[in-house]
Amino acid sequence: MDLIDRYLNAVAAQLPQDERADIVAELRDLILSRFEAREEELGRPLTEDEQEAILHEIGHPLVVAARYRKGPDSLVGPELFPYWLFAVKAGLLLMLVVQAVVLFINLISGPANAGQSIAQAFHGFFGTGLALIGAATLAAAIFEHYGVRPKWLTHWRVKDLGAFELADPAAWGASVGTSPRVKLWAPKVEVKAWPGGEYLFSFLATGLFVLWWVGVLHFPGLVHIELRGMDATVSGGPIWTTLFGAILFYAVAQMAIDLASLARPYAVRMRAAAQVVIAGAGLWLTWTIFEAGHWFTLTRDGETARIAGDWSLLDFDRLRAMGDGARDLAGVAGSLSLVMTWVLAIVAISLVFKIAANLWRLVQPEARPAG
Repeated sequence: MDLIDRYLNAVAAQLPQDERADIVAELRDLILSRFEAREEELGRPLTEDEQEAILHEIGHPLVVAARYRKGPDSLVGPELFPYWLFAVKAGLLLMLVVQAVVLFINLISGPANAGQSIAQAFHGFFGTGLALIGAATLAAAIFEHYGVRPKWLTHWRVKDLGAFELADPAAWGASVGTSPRVKLWAPKVEVKAWPGGEYLFSFLATGLFVLWWVGVLHFPGLVHIELRGMDATVSGGPIWTTLFGAILFYAVAQMAIDLASLARPYAVRMRAAAQVVIAGAGLWLTWTIFEAGHWFTLTRDGETARIAGDWSLLDFDRLRAMGDGARDLAGVAGSLSLVMTWVLAIVAISLVFKIAANLWRLVQPEARPAG
């Protein structure tokens, strides 16, 4: 088998069956014409090395075959790449928060090797992060291959283009309270945060919670606590079964509000009214959970301890002395009970402020975007 046949066989293996013969015949004519032109120029037959050089000029078989292949030339094309990148960034941030919570719980439990818990947190973050990137890439590749374009990519309005500012780090800085200015070719322009950015992040975060709540996603670190070299299993109290449907409805309703806010980021009054209702529901859920008293149960080697609380745990002295607690099962349960009590209290206070803030927005004139 000469060099031409070997080269064409390598190209043909990458081509569709129904087009292979025609493309290979076309390439053979191209190669032979190149060889003949070079032989006429030199006045002699080409050596094998000279033939190899011409085939190198034509291109690697994989590259040449790609020129004839139908469909996209990349997994994530330039049109989808900014959205893919934002989804990956937001997902990694959410994964980081989850792993930080797991690490905090493990460190409170006083493991025999804190370094091992930290290493496990890093391992969990990178493992889930790689899975997230793979899933996002697969979804984008399917969109690219089949030419799928969501409506928000093909049907857009100028006033909705603020979403593209999320690619600028200065816009993220503006969203957290700074007012950076960037100089392009024109006078200095103030970068304003896209009003829908916070709702997009909330939608993604709540969506991740819903997937975990219904059992699609699993985080093993949330149901096992390392305690003196042995795993303690965490099981939920009866209150979570009782409120399962209510919590799911609350989360889905919050996602619906976030989605509506993305579509109409300047509809302040409509969003404020919806947020008052959903925050009131969240306040009721928080109160019901707090009043249940028993939230989780730790089990290890037949021994159990409850993670439970009441008003007596809302004490600053107990909070300051939390690190001095025992590291046995009961001591860890007591520390987690204190943390859970304060978390519920803080959530309730934040919901009260959220209701007040949105009620205030309801009585204010509705602002319209400039221009």
